[in-house]
Amino acid sequence: MDRIEAMKVFVAALDEGSLAGAGRRLGRSPAAVSRAIAFLERHVGAELLHRTTRSIRLSEAGERYASACRRVLVDLEEADLSVADERAAPRGTLTLTAPPISGEEILRPIVGAYLEAYPAVSVNLVLLDRHANLVEEGIDIALRVAELPDSSMVAVRVGGGVKRVVVASPRYLASHPRIVEPADLTRHRIVTTTHFGQDTWVFPPPEGSAIARAIHFKPRLLVNSVRAALASAVDGHGVTRLYTYHVAERVQDGSLKVVLRDAEPQALPVHLVMPHGRVSVPKVRAFVDFAAPRLRAEFARLSAEADALRD
Repeated sequence: MDRIEAMKVFVAALDEGSLAGAGRRLGRSPAAVSRAIAFLERHVGAELLHRTTRSIRLSEAGERYASACRRVLVDLEEADLSVADERAAPRGTLTLTAPPISGEEILRPIVGAYLEAYPAVSVNLVLLDRHANLVEEGIDIALRVAELPDSSMVAVRVGGGVKRVVVASPRYLASHPRIVEPADLTRHRIVTTTHFGQDTWVFPPPEGSAIARAIHFKPRLLVNSVRAALASAVDGHGVTRLYTYHVAERVQDGSLKVVLRDAEPQALPVHLVMPHGRVSVPKVRAFVDFAAPRLRAEFARLSAEADALRD
C-alpha cells in the first residue's frame, strides 16, 4: 500500500472523527480504511489510534505522527502547485479556523458566498476558542483577533476596532458594590473564559502612570465558551469581559450594561493569518482576495456599533 495514500486516510479519519466518516469522505469501504490505518501502524511499529465501535482516539504516538502527516501532506500539495500554472483555478479543501462566535456570525456567511463563487473548492471551518498551530494542524488560514507576535506567518489586516469591555446585568449591578475602577472588581463575582484571562484581567495605566493595572481574581465561574459566559452574565451570575461584538445586542436590549468605560484597553486588530508557504496556493489566495474586503466592511460596521455602546 502507498504510504502517502495511507497518511491521507489517517488524516481524514481524524478530521471526520471516525473510520466510517473517512470512508465516506474518500469513497472507500470501512475495511479499506481499517487496512490503511493498520498498514501505517505496522510501518511505524506503534498503535496510532484507540478504536471503539463508535469513535477513535489518538494514542500518544498517534498525536506525534498525526502532526508529521499533516506537514507532509501540506508540503506535497505545495510541491505540486509550485510547478502548476499560477493561474490554476482554486480547487480542493480549504481549512479555516476562527473563534466560535466570529466564525459563526461573521466568517461563515462570507465562506458561503466564497463557495458559491468557487464551486471546485470545499471548506472545513474549524471553530476554536484557542489559537491553533496552523502548520501542525494542517490549517490554511486563521481569523485572529489579537496583536500578533513576530513570526513566519503572513498576516492580512481586515479590521481594527474590536474592543474588550466589562459587562454585567443591571440586576447584578443593583445588588453589588459599585464598579468605578478596575480594582473594584476584586469584590465581585467574576465569570471568565479560558480565552479572556482565567485569573487576571489587565487594564491600561491610570492617568499619570505608565504601569498597567493587572487585576487578579479567583473566578466564580470559568468556562471555555463565550456564549456560556455571556448567558451567565445576562442571568445575573457575575461580571464578565468579552469583545464588543459579543455583547452589543445584549447591551442594546438592556440585558447587560457596560462598566469601566474609561478603563477600556486599546482596540485590537483583526487579521487573516496563514503559513508563508500557503499564500501562493490558488484556493488560499482566492479566499484572501475574496474575504478581506468583506471582512473589513463587517468589522467597520461592528466598530461603529461599539462606538454606539458609549452613547
